[in-house]
Amino acid sequence: MNMRHRSPGRLAVVLAGVLLVLVACAGGGSGHLMSADQAVRLALSQQERFAGIAARDDSVIGQAAWYQVAASGGGWDVLIRIGWGDCPAGCINEHRWTYHVSGHGTIALIHDTGDPLPAASGVSGKVSAGPTCPVVTNPPDPACAERPVPGAVLVIQNANGREVARVTAGQDGSFALKLAPGAYRLVPQPVEGLMGTASPIDFTVQAGQPTTEVQVSYDTGIR
Repeated sequence: MNMRHRSPGRLAVVLAGVLLVLVACAGGGSGHLMSADQAVRLALSQQERFAGIAARDDSVIGQAAWYQVAASGGGWDVLIRIGWGDCPAGCINEHRWTYHVSGHGTIALIHDTGDPLPAASGVSGKVSAGPTCPVVTNPPDPACAERPVPGAVLVIQNANGREVARVTAGQDGSFALKLAPGAYRLVPQPVEGLMGTASPIDFTVQAGQPTTEVQVSYDTGIR
């Protein structure tokens, strides 16, 4: 019986192919590798103060809080920075954290440096509705002042439009909410008996700065 002999070169190619298949099969049960976006989400979930922090944008003047991500050691290094104190001029103080996220999703804090962190800040204000009289006078009549809107629901979105919190106005229309530094949008929800909804309000929370004050105004429809 005649036998065909394979050349050494062809045999090497076949063996290399078998080796690649074995390597692929060995890694198949370890799960999908983390993407950069997944690594960032995992790092930002480590502390509540990181909620709403966006990627570093050098075109933004006074960006107090940001993150950067870079490939490292088969995974990702995520640097998170919070600055405060005159940030339009570059921030007087800052604190930085660096997390390493492996390709398979394990996370470790490898650096934690900077100034002592200030107390958490946030947003507060009042929700009111007006006009309350059909005729507006000058000077204004105190009896026709806008009235509070208790129970109004306010949704807080981060810079990416994702809801990060919501708060309900109290009996006097006031509300307060702690938020991590970052850019946000307050989106008032419809209130029964009032015309339409109040307009969204964009605001920024800066670490170490006073609570951001906003005023939310609904239309009563009185004319």
